[in-house]
Amino acid sequence: MAAAEDSNYTQNPSGSEAPKLSDLLDQGWKLYEEVDSTNEPSSSNAVQVKVKRGIMQLEEATRMVSQLDLFSHNEALEEMATADVKYLLLPALLGALTMKQVNPSKRLEHVHTARAYFMDFLQRCKEYEVCSFQLPRSSENIADTPTEDQTNPVVPMPTSQQDLITMATQRQAKIESFKQRKETEAKLSEIRGLVESGSADEDVVREFYLLNVRRWITLAVEEINSINQEIEILKRMEAFKQSAPQISPPKRPPMKPFILTKDAVQAKVFGAGYPSLATMTVDDWYEQHRLKACLPDQGVPRSADGNAEEDEKAEREWKEENDDKEALQKARDWDDWKDTHRRGYGNRKNMG
Repeated sequence: MAAAEDSNYTQNPSGSEAPKLSDLLDQGWKLYEEVDSTNEPSSSNAVQVKVKRGIMQLEEATRMVSQLDLFSHNEALEEMATADVKYLLLPALLGALTMKQVNPSKRLEHVHTARAYFMDFLQRCKEYEVCSFQLPRSSENIADTPTEDQTNPVVPMPTSQQDLITMATQRQAKIESFKQRKETEAKLSEIRGLVESGSADEDVVREFYLLNVRRWITLAVEEINSINQEIEILKRMEAFKQSAPQISPPKRPPMKPFILTKDAVQAKVFGAGYPSLATMTVDDWYEQHRLKACLPDQGVPRSADGNAEEDEKAEREWKEENDDKEALQKARDWDDWKDTHRRGYGNRKNMG
């Protein structure tokens, strides 16, 4: 089968040349490595932009691979061209980038999509016999709804010797898988520089891509096992939300408006509206009575209405009561004069 050479292009409707297939894969692969090694939070806008761009480029590369019909069920791995080996990684990279998407409302959809990508990658590697491994259980074996055992959060303890043996075997398999992945990554580090510089021969380039495929086989199996657990958790959460009664939050009473002013504070302290409310200070009261000459040290108090005649009468009576000689003499002279003069004497207005 013909290899997908870098000279293969697709024509856009405008007549311009579309990106090369190898460029699309390399760019999407690079974006995944940038996202996977960044220290920024996965929910940041910069990271999510790279994730979406990488998915778009890898999806376009997948469509081109399908059009070129690069892979065949009747072909062995030895018969595959070296330039085509790296395109086995397309679904694995797509699954990894899909898992990087952050959207809680679509999380279940994303993990199902990523699982399908990883399973497609593993199935193709199994057909080409890239290495020996066991396929995880298919998606049909995962119940759409949680069973009674699944809804029980308590993990049952092993009840027989066979369970202990199974658990020990699984643990040993994980240890061996981890060791193989580390050895593969060490070999990749040795030849990566040669391949990226373009100085490696075809055998080194082929080994480089096959090592990457084997590394991703281990990663894909681990990812699928993790996805299976996450799917069950997400379904339990969804079932719990649907079964839980919808309780509306209690309505809070409306808040009464309040105004902080000097008068309001004074009213709270003194009790506005009551007779005991203080209206003036002692100094204000003293100054008001001093102006009206109502203080004891200011002599006879003056009437509040300002009537001069009543003021003079009050002053005369006060002097008489206090034995004032001048006031007493004036009073006697006035009495003598009234005895010798009848009322109205000297008033010429009543004469004809």
